[in-house]
Amino acid sequence: MTQQFQKLRALTGMKDLLPGESAQWEHLEELVREWLASYGYRNMRTPVLEFTQLFARGIGEVTDIVEKEMYSFTDSLNGDKLTMRPEFTAGMVRASIEHNLLYDRPQRVYAMGPVFRHERPQRGRYRQFHQIDVEALGLPGPDVDAELILMLARLWRLLGLNDIRLELNSLGQASERAAHRAALIAHLEAHKDVLDEEAQRRMYVNPLRVLDTKNPAMQDMANTAPRLFDFLQEESKAHFRGVCERLDDAGIAYTLNPRLVRGLDYYNLTVFEWVTDRLGAQGTVCGGGRYDGLIELLGGKSAPAVGFAIGMERLLDLWQQDQEPLAAPECQVYMVHQGESAQRTCALLAEQLRDAGLHVIVHAGSSGFKSQFKRADASGAAVAVIVGDNEIQSQAASVKWLRLSDEQTEQQESVEFEQLAAVIAARIL
Repeated sequence: MTQQFQKLRALTGMKDLLPGESAQWEHLEELVREWLASYGYRNMRTPVLEFTQLFARGIGEVTDIVEKEMYSFTDSLNGDKLTMRPEFTAGMVRASIEHNLLYDRPQRVYAMGPVFRHERPQRGRYRQFHQIDVEALGLPGPDVDAELILMLARLWRLLGLNDIRLELNSLGQASERAAHRAALIAHLEAHKDVLDEEAQRRMYVNPLRVLDTKNPAMQDMANTAPRLFDFLQEESKAHFRGVCERLDDAGIAYTLNPRLVRGLDYYNLTVFEWVTDRLGAQGTVCGGGRYDGLIELLGGKSAPAVGFAIGMERLLDLWQQDQEPLAAPECQVYMVHQGESAQRTCALLAEQLRDAGLHVIVHAGSSGFKSQFKRADASGAAVAVIVGDNEIQSQAASVKWLRLSDEQTEQQESVEFEQLAAVIAARIL
């Protein structure tokens, strides 16, 4: 009896990126790398897998990420508790501490890649999704906070995105948050009858997150809650004024949102989000802020830090709403041949074309000319190079331009083998 196997498929919330779709990703990544380089940021690549304690300590034991969303397991070989990274910041800080990156100077670093959270898949947020993460380590002051926001405003302009708005808040320092926390818990206790189950669970362990509720029945309670901003001392207020003044100088519009807290425990002082109404309920495209205590918390020497993360799926979703899908040709030159000798000749000519910087596909196997030309056209190539017995005898290839430019009038011409790479490169590159 033949054994029947279930058809294999990707895991729920894990999405394949096929060649046509990934071209848009590569285009965005190229733009992002150039944008970050213009501000002096360099790439850092950290492991996907870290010790669970890194995220529990850094993100916070009672955050949604640590409590419910992390992909964690025990290593069967040695019993280590491990987690697939749910965000980049903790791992980048750990690497900076481990390798003494802040020993002699601050660091401007970034990372791009997949992160993992076990939550309900939704628009722009999968269980494996991707982030652009940017961190300024060892740099204090409102000037750096403002520069990060100005960087993001520039990225939106580069991408032609005009409907992303900035929300801004300050979380102050630990002592100020402690005073506010006591007042907030008292407020929540006085309105316990309107708190849902999740809010009651969070009331004593993470009361700030209660204010971030989407429950309509709790909005009046949240709107009348004590504002953290009212508990800030002059130093924290001066830092926030410094950020706002620099944004005003640059003409960056923003909204003060006293309920903006972010979902991670390590933030202090400035926090911000860039949001849109064009992605449904999941409207946050980018979020970040200052986290001056995290480096010391994870075992390093106390140092300031600030950063942000962009969800790539959401950014691509937003970007693609306003532009045509990006054409992604497989190659620039497609080699068409007839006969074994011609195929071998094409293989050698293709190497010469690649030496000249061209992208080349040599038709694999043997097929008729009609079939090969159909494949050449489907590849998106600008030119087909044809080699048969006549071309080998004359040592000149037939070159057929599949996509003529405005300057070209000849659709097909004969080009000597020795001149082939130079002629094609001059027209394409």
